[in-house]
Amino acid sequence: MWIDTHCHLDAGEFEADRDAVAGAALAAGVTRIVIPGVERGNIATVRELAHRIEGGAYALGIHPLFTPGATDDDLRVLREEIAASMDDPLFVGIGEIGLDYFVPTLDDARQQFFYNEQLKLAREFDLPVICHVRKSQDKVLKGLRVHEIHRGIAHAFNGSFQQAEAFIAQGMRLGFGGNLTFERALQIRRLASDLPLDAIVLETDAPDIAPSWLYKQRNAPEQVAGIAKVLAQLRGIDENALSLGTTANAHAALPRLALASS
Repeated sequence: MWIDTHCHLDAGEFEADRDAVAGAALAAGVTRIVIPGVERGNIATVRELAHRIEGGAYALGIHPLFTPGATDDDLRVLREEIAASMDDPLFVGIGEIGLDYFVPTLDDARQQFFYNEQLKLAREFDLPVICHVRKSQDKVLKGLRVHEIHRGIAHAFNGSFQQAEAFIAQGMRLGFGGNLTFERALQIRRLASDLPLDAIVLETDAPDIAPSWLYKQRNAPEQVAGIAKVLAQLRGIDENALSLGTTANAHAALPRLALASS
């Protein structure tokens, strides 16, 4: 049993075969797929999709790359949608939120504003967060500390050991995916090998961050099984132990996911 803790299955790249992709993931042993929201406009889409596919779950949030087009009213709508989703067993948290300093055109103040306002929502509703931390680990961590958020996932983690330990101390799990399958990705492979197992969750970020055997092709949630095989080899453990560990970690990071699975 594997959990893909981060998959944009609603993306246009899956328009032609979305249900087949979900079915292939299930056949590969991926029993849960968490679909994060990225903007006001896809709230209904991710919710409907999570309910349509077997093993679906969803989070709601405004992604930093979507902050240029976001409005303050989007936060009002997001809060209403979160409140309306609290009785939905497939709703697991707030995400994808965070900061991105890889894209130079993003307005720092604007993305910081949306990040902090969504952390306030996480506090208000006592929900975990799924964080985008691209070249922004320290500032994302600062927000978690300021707003006293102690549960969630730092998605596609690619920081230092010191930063990893700081996120773990804050109560966060770290998401690892296709990047660790590349032999040249030395830092990510060291992190994935040497960090405590209870800090790690698996993800694809599909359709992005494809593993080495799909380089520059569309990624899909079924690839979690292959990514897990590489991770098990890096850590020198058997796949069953990795499955049990990463499943427990995903449930700890996103507690409502465990409730949805029961």
